[in-house]
Amino acid sequence: MLELKNVSFLVSDTENDKEIIRDVSFEVPDGELIAITGPNGGGKSTLARLIAGIEKPTEGRILYDGEDITSMSITDRAKKGIGFAFQQPVRFKGIQVFDLIRLASGKNISMADACNYLSEVGLCARDYIDREVNSSLSGGELKRIEIATLLAKKSRLSVFDEPEAGIDLWSFKNLINVFQSMRENIKDSSILIISHQERILEIADEIIVLKDGQLSTKGRRDEVLPHILGTASAVPECKKVGVRGGDAKC
Repeated sequence: MLELKNVSFLVSDTENDKEIIRDVSFEVPDGELIAITGPNGGGKSTLARLIAGIEKPTEGRILYDGEDITSMSITDRAKKGIGFAFQQPVRFKGIQVFDLIRLASGKNISMADACNYLSEVGLCARDYIDREVNSSLSGGELKRIEIATLLAKKSRLSVFDEPEAGIDLWSFKNLINVFQSMRENIKDSSILIISHQERILEIADEIIVLKDGQLSTKGRRDEVLPHILGTASAVPECKKVGVRGGDAKC
């Protein structure tokens, strides 16, 4: 289980200090999918980077399975089973998909094993296993390959920073299917997704709303989602939630 206790993150420049995250506390229990949403600029991506170890809190503590990992590096957190998927997946020119999945697994897995991970995220293995992880792949393909690496790594906590960013509607629908499948099979692991999308929030066990760097609302999906939407009526599939005005690029 992941626990954040009174976590704050301050950025200093030459003139003043800016508090991005302020006194945030919550838990991510094993076996659950937690979604974090809220207005743009509210600190959601920064919070994801703090959990992954890319940034370090200026105050507060981060615990994982009861161990204080606040000062732990991103590499050491990865070794403990914390996986992080970037908002814009990294492209690796010259590295094939098979090599990337094998590196993520940390062992000399077979090509058949790597193909199984690709199949789990809805990709035809024979079409991708020998492809380079470069600009020839679409945003949606890269997202699913990145998820396949987390599956190969067997992450106990998988953190996704706005996985819907920059992908088309078809890829977004396939991404939802992947997350639904992951949700059904997480058991002793857990998933944390930063997202504006209603379709993703609908499959969460719990929703956390972050506003101006502070925890605004937290609770079970059925309690929080109607409050976020502000209505019990149907909302278009690609409408952003937690951000009034404007539609998302799905």
